[in-house]
Amino acid sequence: MKRFFSYLLALLAVVQLAHAQNVQKDPQAERILDAMSKKYQAMNAFKVAFTQTVESPSAKAKESISGDILVSGNKFRLAVAGQEIINNGATIWTFMKKENEVTISDNDPDEQELTPNQIYTLYKKGYRYMYAGEEKEGGEAVHVIDLTPNDRDNQVFKIRLHISKKDNSLKSWKMFRKNGNRYTYKINKFTPNVPVTAATFTFDKSKYKGVKVVDLR
Repeated sequence: MKRFFSYLLALLAVVQLAHAQNVQKDPQAERILDAMSKKYQAMNAFKVAFTQTVESPSAKAKESISGDILVSGNKFRLAVAGQEIINNGATIWTFMKKENEVTISDNDPDEQELTPNQIYTLYKKGYRYMYAGEEKEGGEAVHVIDLTPNDRDNQVFKIRLHISKKDNSLKSWKMFRKNGNRYTYKINKFTPNVPVTAATFTFDKSKYKGVKVVDLR
């Protein structure tokens, strides 16, 4: 079974971000991005129900899956495609439901390309950004902002964000890869200020009868 943890690019990974000089910044886009970022960073925790759609023009394939993620600072709990991934900032648990197996590993920020909450601050390092106009999404007016990586070796050449004009919330985003594949992430439900405790971001073995533990630490 393929690990979705390495597959969910927009929430869990993009690619290594590069530092670059002479970064082009669109003032209008920057104001909108700053407002969006401030909105989410002010929350102690939030939960997002999302749908990911992957389009592969070369294979003439299109596939959608749904999941949800709970985020608090650098901690998260992701449930998608038969997997549950929990990160408390120090340890990562990856539970495979079908196999009834959990893999435990150390959280190494240097090895992680992007943590789930960084979609809201991605533009601040390693990307240029430009305001691309307005569109309608679900009957709601949204700002369209394109992020372009400074690293030309980045396999993602563009990320397009749709941000609500009404409340600066992120409605959806789309990632364009050089191989032609497109990854679209649509937020179906957003719940702010969700109550969380330390136990929220740990794997409780007692709740998974007969689970096999693979400790890689």
